[in-house]
Amino acid sequence: MSREVLLLVDALAREKNVAREVVFGALESALASATKKRFKDEVDVRVAIDRLSGEAESFRRWQVVPDGELEDHDLQIILSEARKQIADIQVGDYVEEELEPVDMGRIDAQAAKQVILQKIRDAEREQIIDDFLQRGESILSGTIKRMDREGAIVESGKVEARLPRDQMIPKENLRVGDRVRAYVSRLNREGRGPQLFLSRTSPEFIKYLFGIEVPEIEQGLLEIKAAARDPGVRAKIAVFTQDRRIDPIGTCVGVRGSRVQAVTGELAGERVDIVLWSEDPAQFVIGALAPANVTSIVVDEDKHSMDVVVDEDNLALAIGTGGRNVRLASELTGWQINIMTAEESAQKTESERATVRELFMNKLDVDQEVADILIDEGFTSVEEVAYVPLNEMLEIESFDEDTVNELRNRARNVLLTEAIVTEEKIEKTAEDLLSLEGMDKVLAAKLADANVHTRDDLAELAVDELVEAVGIDEEQARDLIMKARAHWFESESN
Repeated sequence: MSREVLLLVDALAREKNVAREVVFGALESALASATKKRFKDEVDVRVAIDRLSGEAESFRRWQVVPDGELEDHDLQIILSEARKQIADIQVGDYVEEELEPVDMGRIDAQAAKQVILQKIRDAEREQIIDDFLQRGESILSGTIKRMDREGAIVESGKVEARLPRDQMIPKENLRVGDRVRAYVSRLNREGRGPQLFLSRTSPEFIKYLFGIEVPEIEQGLLEIKAAARDPGVRAKIAVFTQDRRIDPIGTCVGVRGSRVQAVTGELAGERVDIVLWSEDPAQFVIGALAPANVTSIVVDEDKHSMDVVVDEDNLALAIGTGGRNVRLASELTGWQINIMTAEESAQKTESERATVRELFMNKLDVDQEVADILIDEGFTSVEEVAYVPLNEMLEIESFDEDTVNELRNRARNVLLTEAIVTEEKIEKTAEDLLSLEGMDKVLAAKLADANVHTRDDLAELAVDELVEAVGIDEEQARDLIMKARAHWFESESN
């Protein structure tokens, strides 16, 4: 029988154009499946076929688990018991018991054939995908083989890929037999069916199309730094070059718009704005909002946002239909962009100024005039007044040295008092809450005011309750609550 096994392996390997090792593995799986049928309960069986002689050996095996964690006697064995048989065995290893091998001729031939053919089909598919990936291609060109509710199956040679409906450009009407190009967005090696998943809506796809149409990109003279799309409607790309002889925007547009029109044609009429990339975030945002003209811009590094002021005539243009222009500009630059008129900007500035003025007047016990001087000099918090270098404060013309020292002492006393109050508030706060990632003493004190003293107290809150209690934004509140609940899920999984 062993000789027949070797002949069968060689024949299948040649017929299916797969490695002999793949066929051996398929045969071992078929024999293991047949051997398992001897047992009423679920068991783990390993079959090993000698690659030279064709002789098969069968083993029942149990995986080693830590003492106290045994869940299934038929599949597992605890470490202490396993070490009675093999002294140096480790958790995760297997204890094996040899079984009488199943005769190849006695197993269900049809079932074995199905197992073997499926393994070989899987191996063939893996080989095809690996060959494609080794070519380093990120774009697949092929023909639509069939359409279904989930999208399209695209065939390229022996490769089959899935183009999901939500990755198709909304305006285009693809049919069976159409030639199509798409970006390979992900690879799925689990399950049956196509393993490559495609996208025609990805920003990477538009970068590829410009790379085809603009030789300077392929030559490395020009670079697309970023791209953002509203598929089939509008897109923005940011271009950059270090070669001063090249006009980045004009090069991408082409003679009489030929290059950008070729891309637009591939993307079902998607209009493309080409903007100049800049290391200066504010300048980059100004360019990304084109064709709208920007009057002024205020950058908030902490919130990673910008307040962009435009005049009334440019307001609709800057925002775009349905907010499309500002949304794409935000995606392109990576900054949150707030469009406003000069009047709205002035109102916001005055509101922020009033808040800081009230803070200084109450905390530092100063009048409005002194508070306004501090604001005009760029101070926004009590901490800055307390700890900004002395020589910088002495440069303020309206203050003499005594006034500066008095302000600094008051600010430091305020901070010390607040620190003492905070420590008193969190005396009853549990360590598991204080040590939670993202937690600090000020936040813990606010939680204590809301009678939240433990990690479980926090975990039981709803997002809106936490926002109302401590005044943080929804995203931060959601993140904190999920971290507080993490140990619940860990205990459930164990």
